[in-house]
Amino acid sequence: MIDHISFGVTDFARSTAFYDQAFAPLGVRRLFDVPEEQSDGVKVTGYGDDRPWFWLAEENATTGLMHIALQAKTNAAVDAFHAAALRAGGTDNGAPGLRPHYHPGYYAAFVLDPDGHNIEAVCHTAPP
Repeated sequence: MIDHISFGVTDFARSTAFYDQAFAPLGVRRLFDVPEEQSDGVKVTGYGDDRPWFWLAEENATTGLMHIALQAKTNAAVDAFHAAALRAGGTDNGAPGLRPHYHPGYYAAFVLDPDGHNIEAVCHTAPP
């Protein structure tokens, strides 16, 4: 199941102005801005209803062209995803581990696929 999706945008202010207005009739609003010191100086914002699930980021080499996060049931599944993706030719973009700046217990791993898309597996409920 898809947990969240994000993609790089070339003009952050223009894109956020667009989505602020376009999503309003759907009850989707901007919920979270990632502090730039936690995102390597990249502007990142999350939209959603009860939690952020649609993310925009200034496009750069770290964010990739597109980002999609898939839910994993356990931390071990996150680890296995990361190892399998690297064996399949992916590039490490964040080893498995806790990301407490998102929330306590956020355990994830990131890889870039052969086209540069940032693919994540995340477990929200498994103990560290």
